[in-house]
Amino acid sequence: MAWRVTNLNGVACTILSTSIHARINFYQQISLNLENILKYHMRRIDRALNDTSKLDKVLMETRYISLALCKNNTPYIVTLSHAYDPGAKCIYFHCASSGRKLDYMKANPYVCGQALIDKGFVEGKCNHLYVSVTFEGRVEFVEELPEKRRIFRYMFANQDRRSESLKKSDLKVDPHLTRIGSDVELNNVIVGRILIDELTGKISKDIDME
Repeated sequence: MAWRVTNLNGVACTILSTSIHARINFYQQISLNLENILKYHMRRIDRALNDTSKLDKVLMETRYISLALCKNNTPYIVTLSHAYDPGAKCIYFHCASSGRKLDYMKANPYVCGQALIDKGFVEGKCNHLYVSVTFEGRVEFVEELPEKRRIFRYMFANQDRRSESLKKSDLKVDPHLTRIGSDVELNNVIVGRILIDELTGKISKDIDME
């Protein structure tokens, strides 16, 4: 195309036009990237919880998470009891072998969820005491019986609801562990884990997590 141009000004204009278009595309791309960065940037930086140990602590202390799922552009939210494994950076859960949440997870394993510690309002002030942790990750189902049994033991150990009198008793066998059941029963229960890709948190200024 350039060889057909006989006018020097025409050649200069063509080069300039190409250069301008390239620059416009370049700056448009930068603008889109900045828009995405700012769109997901926490507005109150002073409320951000960045300490990994404290993020882990929230997931370990809470007994329930709210989990957002999506299938064919249809959203669904469910509350699950859970146990968090900070070493493996994953959340364990179990459920029945059929149901809406299971259908959603199988159709789309990518999920987003939140754990919340809510201590209510500060008396006499317009301040709310809370710590929240939001996570994104992928659901993976566990099929091996030894791993299912190990996860159940871990979950029961971390979801201990025994009374104070039972805790002080001389029982050598944790009654919760007897609920795990036989291999046949385990086969009929779905055990899953959420492999966490991203973990963020937000905390009110009056909360002390030390």
